[in-house]
Amino acid sequence: MNSFRHRHTALFGLPALALLIAIAGCSSADDNASVPVPSPDAKVTKLCQNLDKALPRKVDGLGREDPEPRSAMTAGWGSPAIILRCGVERPPKMADPQVALGNDPEAVAGGVNGVDWLMEKQDDGSTRFTTANRSAYVEVTVPKGRDTSGMLVDMAASIKKAIPKGIAN
Repeated sequence: MNSFRHRHTALFGLPALALLIAIAGCSSADDNASVPVPSPDAKVTKLCQNLDKALPRKVDGLGREDPEPRSAMTAGWGSPAIILRCGVERPPKMADPQVALGNDPEAVAGGVNGVDWLMEKQDDGSTRFTTANRSAYVEVTVPKGRDTSGMLVDMAASIKKAIPKGIAN
């Protein structure tokens, strides 16, 4: 059990992690090839540039296909794409005590391979994951119906390498 905890840590236990992965497999994102590019401060921009260089070429078996406009703040995999945006604002749900208590059906907190995430179901059927406890917020939006069983695992090493633990502004 100890080795499992080192590989998959959950903020609120294994049930939250299981729910996080299960809901992700049944989620959605916009099939739009264009995404808004975040405009973080210089410190976060540097972290995001480092993340862009560290990101894997494949995520959950899908090849990297970056959205327009091209930017070190964004990345994509597959079509419809799993979209990553680095340097986003803190999601309001991250401060919601109901999420921390596990009482919000639309948001779940959990961790995968040493990276903490807030998972939020979106009105369009997509699922948005946002890193927590890191010096920059990284958002990953997953299209409805996309199987994401390995997505967060595939991204964890890059995020841990490029975005240190801390509290983003």
